[in-house]
Amino acid sequence: MPKSPFFEATGSAYGITAKVFHWAIVLLLMVQFPIGWLMPDIRQGETPGAAMGIHLFIGLSILLLIVLRLAWRLSHPVPAAVGLHRWQRVASECVHWLLYASVFGTTMTGWFFASFRGWPISMFASMPLPALTTPGSPIARLIGSWHSAAGWALLFAIAVHVLAAMFHAIVLRDDVLRRMLPVAYFDRDPPR
Repeated sequence: MPKSPFFEATGSAYGITAKVFHWAIVLLLMVQFPIGWLMPDIRQGETPGAAMGIHLFIGLSILLLIVLRLAWRLSHPVPAAVGLHRWQRVASECVHWLLYASVFGTTMTGWFFASFRGWPISMFASMPLPALTTPGSPIARLIGSWHSAAGWALLFAIAVHVLAAMFHAIVLRDDVLRRMLPVAYFDRDPPR
């Protein structure tokens, strides 16, 4: 039975499901970072405003998507990148896992921060989620304080990922970037 491009990678291209996860997370992060940096500081005991509500909602959405993306990645093989040296494959794998860990770490430390502040947390404004600790908890304060550093680590991992993709597209002129582009990947022969 032939593979469906919706569920499985075809040739050297990622399947549609992996692409949807990837680009949905990219778009949400492109909105999330500016909101996080531009919203005003909220002091202890203050009620979070609309910007923080949006920030929390997007963060939880990213968390859900990264967990689903990881489950998908673990249950579906990554398409082989043709023509890469072993060190490039190892570096790519390391950067991808750094990205997953950074996204997960940034979202979880944000949840701890919100729990420390005692803010209500809900998914889609209707599904209340539990606080990870009690408000004012020293451990939540510590973990929540890592949120900004985790965000910077995530930006670093994103920069490395984007620069590597651009290097492959512009300098090496191979199909590495094209494998994940949201547009249809026509079954063309990979470079030899």
